[in-house]
Amino acid sequence: MRHLLDVCDLSVDELGALIKTAEDIAKDGKKYARALEGKKLATLFFEPSTRTRLSFEAAMIELGGSVIGFSEASSSSAAKGECVSDTVRVVSNYADIIAMRHPIEGAALAAAEKSPVPIINAGDGGHCHPTQTLADLLTIHREIGRLDDLTIGLCGDLLYGRTVHSLINAMLRYKNIRFVLISPPELRLPEYTQNALRRAGAEVLETSSLEEYMPILDVLYMTRVQRERFPSSEAYEAVKDCYRLTAAKLADAKKDMRVLHPLPRVNEIAKDVDDDPRAAYFRQTLNGKLMRMALLRYLLSDEALNADAKLPEGEQTSLKCPNNKCVTNCESDFVMMAARDEDGALKCRYCETKLDK
Repeated sequence: MRHLLDVCDLSVDELGALIKTAEDIAKDGKKYARALEGKKLATLFFEPSTRTRLSFEAAMIELGGSVIGFSEASSSSAAKGECVSDTVRVVSNYADIIAMRHPIEGAALAAAEKSPVPIINAGDGGHCHPTQTLADLLTIHREIGRLDDLTIGLCGDLLYGRTVHSLINAMLRYKNIRFVLISPPELRLPEYTQNALRRAGAEVLETSSLEEYMPILDVLYMTRVQRERFPSSEAYEAVKDCYRLTAAKLADAKKDMRVLHPLPRVNEIAKDVDDDPRAAYFRQTLNGKLMRMALLRYLLSDEALNADAKLPEGEQTSLKCPNNKCVTNCESDFVMMAARDEDGALKCRYCETKLDK
């Protein structure tokens, strides 16, 4: 069967097919009303969520299926010390597919290794968030009409912003994409994402100024500085208010530029931007539901259920992952450490952090 752990688990052709299905659902959702009748989705959310969890649940219900699950770790057996893989082995007896959000990086892969049903990564720590990227791709396609030949500005928390990491990996597979990275030095992209940009030979501009490259952007992707990802409150306080998009700052932007945000926002987008036609972030939430409908339908199709799992390859190693938020450290009694070699660098198989030999 197929899982969705990273957006690159899907080929460009598969992404195109999902977008086509989502757009068809938007035109005539009624003909999909019984597509997953009799199927159950389990939503295992060990971390707070509004849009992702509710859009998954709405998606499954609108496809004729049903939903079980929990919305916080404290209401699950994780509060008693149960590991991710055990939770998944149990819940797979009750559901046909699982959408899981977890604060530990690599938890989705650890779950997929033991699950007899498809696993959808609904966000694993600061690592990646592939279904948000599906929402982003559909939004760009519906708003701008293409996924090639774009200049994309990524602003704010690029270090811990899993939505940014997933979007970069997806857009690297389209033609003539230029990235403008807008962040303070403390929140620059993690090394593994910087390496992905270098390997692809992508054109990258870096700046600490929100306004510097505004006139050339086709998409401005704003992100929240995430308190929950920082190692200390002092580190968060130092950068929490680094950027704020206002209507005045859009004065030099293209008329057809679009502002995206995975939400929730705190204070990085002023309310006076909301009524600007370029503000697409609330339409983006609808697109998230449409793409999750398309994804659930696909992963529960005979084609996907009879396909290879396509889990990332690796090798056993005695090296310890230096990321203390990695599943190999947080659940070391249950998850065997493994690594893979990419371009000469040894990386953790679960969270992609570089391993020191």
